[in-house]
Amino acid sequence: MTSLPRLIFAGTPEFAAQALTALIAAGHEIPLVLTQPDRPAGRGMQLQPSAVKKVALAHGLPIFQPEKLRDPATHEPLRAAAADVMVVAAYGLILPQAVLDIPARGCLNIHASLLPRWRGAAPIQRAIEAGDADMGVTIMQMEAGLDTGPMLLAERLSIAPSETAGELHDRLAAQGARLIVQVLGQFDQLTPCVQPETGVTYATKIDKSEAQLDWNVPAIVLARKVCAFNPFPGAVLPLAGQSVKIWRATACEGSGTPGQVIAIGADGIVVACAEGALRLTELQKPGGRRLASTDFLHGTPLTVGA
Repeated sequence: MTSLPRLIFAGTPEFAAQALTALIAAGHEIPLVLTQPDRPAGRGMQLQPSAVKKVALAHGLPIFQPEKLRDPATHEPLRAAAADVMVVAAYGLILPQAVLDIPARGCLNIHASLLPRWRGAAPIQRAIEAGDADMGVTIMQMEAGLDTGPMLLAERLSIAPSETAGELHDRLAAQGARLIVQVLGQFDQLTPCVQPETGVTYATKIDKSEAQLDWNVPAIVLARKVCAFNPFPGAVLPLAGQSVKIWRATACEGSGTPGQVIAIGADGIVVACAEGALRLTELQKPGGRRLASTDFLHGTPLTVGA
C-alpha cells in the first residue's frame, strides 16, 4: 500500500483519544469515528462526550455512537466509509465477526500489554497488582477471540517503582499512539506473528468491591494494590475508625499487630501488616480531599500504637 491507509477509528477513553490525535496528525483520512454513546458524569450527572468524541468534533470527523454492533443495520455506516483498516483502542464494545470483516485490510487493535500476557479489560492495573517489572503495547490484528490475534509490533517498557495505574496509563497511551502510526506507515512490510500458546493470562475488569483492602495481608501486596487502584477505584483501608482512601503507599520493614500504627513521621504513617508494614504518604478521609500524610494528621490525630 503506497499511500496511507484510509481508516475507521473506534475508541472511547483518553488512551484511545491520544491514538486518534496521532493518526490525524500523521495525515490519515478518517471518514468515520466510532465511540460509545455519551454517558452521565460529574455532580450534575449531565451527559458527557467521550475523550475520543471530543477529538473527533475538534477535527470535524463524522461520528457514530451505536449502543451495540450486533444489529446488521449498524454496520451500514462502516461499509459506507470504505475504509482500508479499522483501528480499535479501548472501544468498550465487542466487534462481531461481520464488523471485523468490513475493512478491506482488517482491524488492528492497540492493546496495552505484551501479549499474550494480560489479555482482556484491565491489563495496566493487573500488571501492577501482580508486581510485573515490564509492560508495553502490542499492535495486533483482530479476530473473534479476546485479544488472541496475530501481532504486528510490540514494544516493552519498564514499570517504575511505586508507579500508579494512572501514570503507567499515560506512558502507554503515548507509546500506543506512536506505535500505531509506525505500523500503518509500514503496513505492507510487517509480517504478522502468531501469539505463543504459553504465558497467556487474563486481566479481568476492575470491580469497585476490590477497593476494600485488609491489613491481614502482606504489605507488598497492599502496596501493589494501592498503585494498581489509583485512580480507580482507589484503595480503601480502615484507619482511625474510618474507611480511608490510600492513594500513595510503599511497603517497608516493620512488625506489629496488623492495622496497628507503628511509626509516625514526616515521611508518612507506618502501619503493621501481616508481613512487613505499609508507609502511607497520601490519604483521603470520606468527603475530604487527598492530603499528604502530614496534612492528614492535622485533622486526624494518630498516635503510635493506635
